[in-house]
Amino acid sequence: MKGSPIRGIYAITPEMGHTAALLEKVNAALVGGVRLFQYRNKSASSELRRRQCNALLAVVRDFDGTFIVNDDYRLALDIGADGVHLGKDDGRIEDARAGLGADGIIGVSCYNDLDRATTLQAAGADYVAFGSFFPSQTKPAAVKAPVELLSCAKSRLKVPVVAIGGIDKNNARVLVDSGADALAVLSSLFGVDDVKGRAQELVGLIAKQGA
Repeated sequence: MKGSPIRGIYAITPEMGHTAALLEKVNAALVGGVRLFQYRNKSASSELRRRQCNALLAVVRDFDGTFIVNDDYRLALDIGADGVHLGKDDGRIEDARAGLGADGIIGVSCYNDLDRATTLQAAGADYVAFGSFFPSQTKPAAVKAPVELLSCAKSRLKVPVVAIGGIDKNNARVLVDSGADALAVLSSLFGVDDVKGRAQELVGLIAKQGA
């Protein structure tokens, strides 16, 4: 885990058709100190996804950040992203590894299933994500995960553990204290007017907790 870029605040991009506006939000988060991003847009066309990914990757690279593509390892490979995040219906981890190679980062959603995380770690996952820990605006029907799952995961797994689902400045502490290496956020970061200020607040909170 030492040296892994999967730590701190893990920003999930909002679904936006206006690329310039999306870039503005991501740039504000970068200026605010976030260095780990995942591009997620389930409703965009393949052409828009590629265009937005290329634009976002360039901005994130300017800050020496890490850029992950949701779902599509082929797109991640084509644009030179750092890796891919796979849900349970997004294809096999073995195929993603064959495409991205040994250096590609592969993350997997494990919901509330520690056995799934153990199996996928053995299959080559570089990090695992659990949640939803709190009610989520993005996925209101998401499977709920108990906070205690994080400490159990840390005792069994060697890869970084990401917490996701309804995370904000008021509930982040309990997740990090329970073992989360990274906190995936969307609405609590990008759903405010001052994205830079919120990014600074969240990054500062994690830094204090890690001290």
